[in-house]
Amino acid sequence: MNVLRTFDILAQLVEKYPKEDALAIKRNGKWEKFSTVEYKNLSDQVSFGLMASGFTKGDKIITISNNRPEWNFLDMGMSQIGVVHVPVYPNIGDEEYLHILTHSDAKMVIVSSKVFYENLKPLVKKVAAIKHFYTIDQVAGASNWEELLKLGAGNQVPDKLEEIKKSIDQDDLMSIIYTSGTTGRSKGVMLSHRNFITNVHGTTNILPVNDTARFLSFLPLCHVLERMVNYLVQNKGASVYYAESIDTIGDNLREINPQGFTAVPRVIEKLYDKLILKGKELTGVKRALFFWAVDLGLKYELNKANGWAYELQRSIADKLIYSKWRAALGGNLQVVISGGAALQERLARVFNCAGIPIMEGYGLTETSPVISVNQKNYPFMQFGTVGPVIDNVQVKIAEDGEILMKGPNLMLGYYKDKAMTDEVIDKDGWFHTGDIGVLLDHNILKITDRKKEIFKLSTGKYVAPQVVENRFKESSFIEQIMVVGENEKYAAAIICPTFHFLHAWCNRYGIKFRDNKDLIQKPKVIARFQQEVDKINLSLGNHQQIKKFELTCSDWTPESGELSPTLKVKRNFIKEKYKIKFDRLYGYTDESGHVGLPVDPESDSDDKD
Repeated sequence: MNVLRTFDILAQLVEKYPKEDALAIKRNGKWEKFSTVEYKNLSDQVSFGLMASGFTKGDKIITISNNRPEWNFLDMGMSQIGVVHVPVYPNIGDEEYLHILTHSDAKMVIVSSKVFYENLKPLVKKVAAIKHFYTIDQVAGASNWEELLKLGAGNQVPDKLEEIKKSIDQDDLMSIIYTSGTTGRSKGVMLSHRNFITNVHGTTNILPVNDTARFLSFLPLCHVLERMVNYLVQNKGASVYYAESIDTIGDNLREINPQGFTAVPRVIEKLYDKLILKGKELTGVKRALFFWAVDLGLKYELNKANGWAYELQRSIADKLIYSKWRAALGGNLQVVISGGAALQERLARVFNCAGIPIMEGYGLTETSPVISVNQKNYPFMQFGTVGPVIDNVQVKIAEDGEILMKGPNLMLGYYKDKAMTDEVIDKDGWFHTGDIGVLLDHNILKITDRKKEIFKLSTGKYVAPQVVENRFKESSFIEQIMVVGENEKYAAAIICPTFHFLHAWCNRYGIKFRDNKDLIQKPKVIARFQQEVDKINLSLGNHQQIKKFELTCSDWTPESGELSPTLKVKRNFIKEKYKIKFDRLYGYTDESGHVGLPVDPESDSDDKD
């Protein structure tokens, strides 16, 4: 059938790919499965329930939920009658919640759990437009979404539903996604059925799975990439299994042996770190073989470019080491989709060498999201790039290096913000991504940095912080890093240590500490980080090198504010939170926070803490 709107995917599932596990989730120790028929019936009940509640085309409903099949029933049930779905991240602050609750003009809020209900209840009361507030889990004192289903079951009007579905156009507003951004208040990105479906069509032939496959889902479904992949996988007839939590991914991978999953680079980095830690626990010949295989992976080139001798070694490493890595990830992986931020090139090399294909792509919420993606085979996969631009999208590079795009996946605009929309979409219809890049052979796109994040030193040299940060994040000691230096003489950094790794290192060398605050002040710890910084600096140009650094005593998380919900560094927030540390990096304050004169880090008078 012709899939033109998101709910057409559901109709196609019933018609072409009937199965008992269209959607599944593990609850109370057991995998609960929903067939295609159940999926369709529950989605229809949501539609009928909303219609009976007075909802019509264009009305807005907010959901705040973990990944679960019910998210799909609600999503499809809304889209079938033209109700606009506004999925919101579950880890944002009250001020941001209140902004979205008010700005979206939502009439209903549906949350998944007691925690979200209790957090949102006082905020929902402040917004007069919100008339309904449901939970999915049973919560004492709260209206439950099953009431909506029962209302729908008692008010079934199939002919009316079909009539409404036929009236829904591809270009109708289907969803508003509030982009967290790294600065300022979030904007409501308006996306249509066409936006999502053309992105599904543009990537369908690239995704190497079929209707017998299982996909594991754990990135939030309010994340535009996970949502589009959710549609994409279902469009191919594959089953979607929702992980219990981010902490159970490893167990869930081994339980369902999926053919694929989607991840942000930080998840892939953590998988790699866990493999390395396992390797360090080995001894003797086993340890030597493990790290020989890792080193081999770091040198991997596509298309057997390293020659037959390398490929022979790789086949030996595969039997001895890489096969065990694949088994730890379920043994069936055909694809790992990486997006949301830049993936370190070394990780792409190592995992692809080990037979775990990572396909890194690029896009934004405003582009629904995929603009380009690495494909499975050379020459349409190249390390250090985000792959070829997909067939139904156009890309050109502006004179200043900014990536501009056009395509049917480009948003309708920002909700209630024409001025901001006109700022990013020019009069010729080109969307200005804010990213800097180049186009290579085979229309392959390479991102070099964020336009607004590139800064100039007082020496006149430009620094692209993301490039430097990714290099430093290759260190096991460094969890996160933010490079600064705009209008200063040199580049410096705030570093968030990988505390579990650092604790293990301290234990190994007998370094005692009370807590993390005490830990980051230990001379031996600072010296070890200096050693790490010095080593990485050798691979950078002089103007890119980190001359001074400060360590933080706590992890950076979305909850504590340093990271966005998609795990991007929120630069303005960090600058404000660690203002004293930043001032100290450039000698504007001394250790006690008193204002002083700038100090040259390469002068004899510099105190390296």
